[in-house]
Amino acid sequence: MRDWQVKRRERTRHLIQLGGLVIKAGLVDLTHDDRATIYGAFLTIADRLRGEERVNALVLWKRKGKRAFAEEEAQQTQK
Repeated sequence: MRDWQVKRRERTRHLIQLGGLVIKAGLVDLTHDDRATIYGAFLTIADRLRGEERVNALVLWKRKGKRAFAEEEAQQTQK
């Protein structure tokens, strides 16, 4: 397989995983799949990360995300 094909597949996999996070967070259902709303929310997050709240936001969001992943994993192991 050529190098460009490998890179393209890696990029595609990465994009699919990011899209999965959007769905997992419930954003698709909560916005009725309104992509302008989802994009606007992402822009708001990006603005916050460019501001003075960056460090606090990253710490909070990472902690919340890790907790959610752990809870999901615990639920999967209980099944």
